[in-house]
Amino acid sequence: MKSSKDPRHLRRIKAIKLLFQWGYQQKQKINDELALKVIDKVKKLDKIISQSAPEWPINQVNRIDLAILRLAIFELCIAKSDPPKVIIDEAVEIAKIFGSEKSPKFINGVLGAVLKKGDK
Repeated sequence: MKSSKDPRHLRRIKAIKLLFQWGYQQKQKINDELALKVIDKVKKLDKIISQSAPEWPINQVNRIDLAILRLAIFELCIAKSDPPKVIIDEAVEIAKIFGSEKSPKFINGVLGAVLKKGDK
């Protein structure tokens, strides 16, 4: 993360907030292109999360962590617009802001597992 004012950082935070809300109200209207792209691939993303964190069923993952993971895995596996290290670092930093005390470690572990599986 370059700075809290970086446009990419702000775009990710906006998308994560919308994804978090969407997790509760899936019929809400979303006008954010990035969030819509993630929602369009949510089944595929959730399958990757389930495979990478098998001890955590999707319905038991903290909703903000789930929103962060969905966006980060979308960026890692589908969009591939930034280097993996940048995406993971950004996700962990956002987890420190919005998640619980354990969120950064959990996010890092899941994304590390996703990256490792992708390398095979």
